[in-house]
Amino acid sequence: MKKIIGLIAGFVVLLGGAAGYVVSVRHGGATVNAVPVSTGQSLALDQSTLFFRNLADGPDHGKLAAVPVADPGATRKVGELSCDRFAAARGTAICLRLKPDSLPPLTEMLVLDANLQEIHRETLPGTPSRARVSPNGRIVNWTLFVTGDSYAATGFSTRTGLYNLDKKRLIKSIETLPILVDGERYFASDVNYWGITFAADGNRFYLTMGSKGKTYLIEGDYRLYRGEAIARNVECPSLSPDGRRIAYKQKVATGKWRLAVLDLATRKITNPPDDRLLDDQPVWRDNETLLYPLRAADGSTDIWSVGLTKPPTLLIRHATSPSLGGSQTS
Repeated sequence: MKKIIGLIAGFVVLLGGAAGYVVSVRHGGATVNAVPVSTGQSLALDQSTLFFRNLADGPDHGKLAAVPVADPGATRKVGELSCDRFAAARGTAICLRLKPDSLPPLTEMLVLDANLQEIHRETLPGTPSRARVSPNGRIVNWTLFVTGDSYAATGFSTRTGLYNLDKKRLIKSIETLPILVDGERYFASDVNYWGITFAADGNRFYLTMGSKGKTYLIEGDYRLYRGEAIARNVECPSLSPDGRRIAYKQKVATGKWRLAVLDLATRKITNPPDDRLLDDQPVWRDNETLLYPLRAADGSTDIWSVGLTKPPTLLIRHATSPSLGGSQTS
């Protein structure tokens, strides 16, 4: 009997080093949502991989994880990189992480190559909010909260910046970006920008400008460094890979948003068949499908998928910050 017990114990230890199950137990209740996890993995960017921030309970909570795009229910591979926000495109990634014990809060912005090796780092004031990489992989961008902790907070302030890998040009804040609203140059002391999304050419981009209780969708030109408001009530835009549509947060009440899609040619707004509230920048899986994290009733966060006309599907439990590793997702 002792030999059998010893063999079983050894087998469990071996499994723990390679592939195990992280089990989420909340509020002392029953064991729920077993998540298959393979830890200590070496991760690299490629077109067949969906990356995300692992939120399964355990020592790997908050670390970067990955599953095959074609099989999101497969065992998740968890690496050693910890990020509060992550995004990738064309062999480049950005990782935002809050520096521990920093007062006031400071964020480390890491630029990573295709093997997720660091190639540039900046320390910036604020807490991580949004991160994206241009589809050509040459510009990373981010949004940080400087005051407040959400877009629903009264008097929140953001800092949105860019880093150009080719020119090694850092713009810590785009608050001086010249903007036209209704054909006139816009000036206000309370302007905030957040949620940049780039077109495939790496020059045209979109972002949200907030001022005087209103939000605007700004279409910008990176080379000319200027922008123009083209729509209202658009937050956290995400440009489709074909450049035809903007998915975004549509405000329905104070501090409440739902998913919406704007056709840039016709200006027609539609809502995918998911009326649940969200507070994040959606990601395009392809030209017809969106990915986004949603908070569940028990307080956990999961990644969901929805088509423009097809119902939502639960994609990955206990996860957030989805990104397609080698895609043209902006």
